[in-house]
Amino acid sequence: MFVPTPTENTAVTAPRTARHAWQRVLWLVAGWLALLLGVVGAFLPLLPTTPFVLLAAFCFSRGSARWEHWLIHHPRLGPMVRDWRATRAVPLRAKQLATVMMTFSCLWAWWVIPSVWRWAPAISCACVALWLWRLPTRR
Repeated sequence: MFVPTPTENTAVTAPRTARHAWQRVLWLVAGWLALLLGVVGAFLPLLPTTPFVLLAAFCFSRGSARWEHWLIHHPRLGPMVRDWRATRAVPLRAKQLATVMMTFSCLWAWWVIPSVWRWAPAISCACVALWLWRLPTRR
């Protein structure tokens, strides 16, 4: 069995370090993409904001401690991440509001989207609503 000497050890671990750096870049790109979708979701009715911000926090936690810290301490986005991490529960009012908004968005999409794709938003929103209502409720 081959046992590397201390000078050979750096040559053996170098590819792992490069792969780790590559993974960090992917996590950062995924985090920024999720955060961008979350910000856009604040203005568009079919995109939810909170799940994308939580996904961004998850990605940043694996890609960069600095960006995770920034997101957690952000004045507008940080409270939802901190609250989720502390309780793993969603307020009842948030569940109700999200369900109503998704319903109105799906109805609006039904009239705007061509007939072949009309069911796509409804199916997506139904999956999100099912996931959301299965989470613990914080009153």
